[in-house]
Amino acid sequence: MKFLIFVALLASTCVSLNAEEVCHNNVVRACSTSTLSALTGMFATETESPSICNARYGGISHVEPELQAYINSHLTKSYEYLLLATHFNSYQKNRPGFQKLYQSLSDRSFDDTIDMIKQLTRRGGRADFNTRHESPASVSTQQQRLEVDELHSLAMALDNEKQLTTGAIHVHTQSLHAARDPETAQYIEEKFLGSQAETIRKLSGYANDLSKLMNQPDPSLAIYLFDEYLQKQ
Repeated sequence: MKFLIFVALLASTCVSLNAEEVCHNNVVRACSTSTLSALTGMFATETESPSICNARYGGISHVEPELQAYINSHLTKSYEYLLLATHFNSYQKNRPGFQKLYQSLSDRSFDDTIDMIKQLTRRGGRADFNTRHESPASVSTQQQRLEVDELHSLAMALDNEKQLTTGAIHVHTQSLHAARDPETAQYIEEKFLGSQAETIRKLSGYANDLSKLMNQPDPSLAIYLFDEYLQKQ
């Protein structure tokens, strides 16, 4: 008897909630079939999934392509940094300090990729690794040669970080103005803009210091000592 009363109350609740709640309206249509069948231990043969009941809200639909482009950009940079780390870890170059620097940048970019995928799926989107979107974060200026010397590698890394920062600013601007999605804008601001500014400052300092050390007839000792310095960072 108590069970029948419970079922009756549940059914009356399903049909009496606010009609303006679109997701709930979608569930109400299946209330008498899927919900009641589950309560009585009977499994429905076909249960229609409420497609409107998702995590998408705000301007995520407008900013999703930009986030997908930024994810792809971080994944590409992670691979490029990994190639640089491998290059300087070879027995010919033997630069463990530079290897440590580029390995850390590669790991950071990969971790940021995973974090952005989680952020995008949390908002009801999905990662798209096949489509290239028109965004400053996804446009490659030129095919770069990754087997370079120490100073040129620092210049490449500095350019990479500036490209990633430009992409973050683009997504942040789109989120605030075009998409009107302040949650995504706050995520980009807290996660990327401050840390990337610090990375750009560090790499620019490394490049300027090494360029001064190499301004001599035989800079091999200076490069060796600079690599020793990078190992301690």
